[in-house]
Amino acid sequence: MSTATFQTDEERWAAVQQRDREADGQFYYSVRTTGVYCRPSCGARPALRGNVAFHATTADAEAAGFRPCMRCKPDQPPLAERHAAMVAEMCRLIDASETEPDLASLAEASGMSRFHFHRIFKSVTGITPKAYASAQRKARMQQRLAKEATVTDAIYAAGFNSSGRFYAESQQALGMTPSAFRAGGSGAVIRFAIAECSLGAILVASTDKGICAILMGDDPEELARDLQDRFPKAELIGADPDYDKVVARVIGFVEAPEIGLDLPLDVRGTAFQQRVWQALREIPAGRTVSYAELADIVGAPKGARAVAGACAANAIAVAIPCHRVVRNDGSISGYRWGVERKQALLERESSK
Repeated sequence: MSTATFQTDEERWAAVQQRDREADGQFYYSVRTTGVYCRPSCGARPALRGNVAFHATTADAEAAGFRPCMRCKPDQPPLAERHAAMVAEMCRLIDASETEPDLASLAEASGMSRFHFHRIFKSVTGITPKAYASAQRKARMQQRLAKEATVTDAIYAAGFNSSGRFYAESQQALGMTPSAFRAGGSGAVIRFAIAECSLGAILVASTDKGICAILMGDDPEELARDLQDRFPKAELIGADPDYDKVVARVIGFVEAPEIGLDLPLDVRGTAFQQRVWQALREIPAGRTVSYAELADIVGAPKGARAVAGACAANAIAVAIPCHRVVRNDGSISGYRWGVERKQALLERESSK
């Protein structure tokens, strides 16, 4: 939030000239020659200073005989709030649709052109309408596979109009075949091992595609149960001497982050989560970012809360370094594997 008070006419005029969004809601200005009043950030042609007056509220401006500007709509919620409300409504429409709505239908429902709607939706959520609809459909895919009698029933219940499209997307969304997912991971082979490091117990697990989980905690048995709960019918293979080498590399990275971790990852999540996780992997050791800064990086400047949710959903500790995200004031916030571990990781990275 801005620390400027905009108490003097000089400060207010400077804000108007700069179209300062931080001043919106703190005062309004009217233009005598046009008879309208505006927000400080209004994009209308600049007025002459001699024709401008300032008002504390919209009611004051209207009492003085001015009408609201049709461009910046100062009598309505701020543009960002209106856009957020519109996008939320379109997300609800997508969620409720049996089939994936096309861009033209969504744009018409929003009252915008296709180009404008697409741009606003992406600026608010960080992903395109199509990517959002695809992520929701994948979520329905998982739910339906667990509920429907057959995979075929699940295909159409999830909103896919052909089995080919479903199978083309299911492997990436589920990390295994639909039948195996429906059977709780039956047929999937996951190798894992549990060891000790300076931060406590650590579990590393991999599919044939790469590391799918790095879990940390105080109780090794609890970590093993966590993995079993994720894939209750998968074939879990432990006590493999060859796999112990992978765990040793992960522990080495935990203890000395500057060496890096050059191992493939099997990353599964929504399109937005994967964007956040990829951005996290590009943050160098020794550096931190706030949730708001990370939201800007992934193209969702209003999505700090969604970014925090993606960080919380990360199941691959350290390799996807969500511990490098802090509060806006730089303080340490919650961490899935404990705030103390987060603090320890940051301290050893900053000391290198």
